[in-house]
Amino acid sequence: MTSPNQTKNTKLLWMIITGISIIVVLFFAIQWFLAQKNQQTSTTPDQPIAEKIISPAKDVASSVTTEITTIADESESAAPIQLVQESLIKEALPTNDSLAKEEIAKLDDIHHQLKDQQTDLKQQHEDVDALLKLKEEQIKLLEAQLQQAHSS
Repeated sequence: MTSPNQTKNTKLLWMIITGISIIVVLFFAIQWFLAQKNQQTSTTPDQPIAEKIISPAKDVASSVTTEITTIADESESAAPIQLVQESLIKEALPTNDSLAKEEIAKLDDIHHQLKDQQTDLKQQHEDVDALLKLKEEQIKLLEAQLQQAHSS
């Protein structure tokens, strides 16, 4: 037989466990919502344009060896890629000195990112050209081997 004090203690213990469980669940729910919010804000237009374009450029560079003619045709007929949003260029500088300095620093950062991207793309083009020359040499060697095999 249980005494009334034990029954009250058991109920109190269950209430404490339930309260702590609710607090833990709320804590994890808030963390999850904040993580969702951070993911949404990380893909805003404030993200540097260079980061968005570098990964597609790497994919193009790796597929050049297999689709040389297709890429050449596309690059001649394709419109230039817009690296900077027009609204960013046309915005007037703020009249407040500190805001203007921040804006200039932001534009300088974008400028440096674009310069870095330009050097990366030039290096990729040089690498692709070198790969093309090597592939052409390899094809010539294989053709020569094939001719020797047929003549033997």
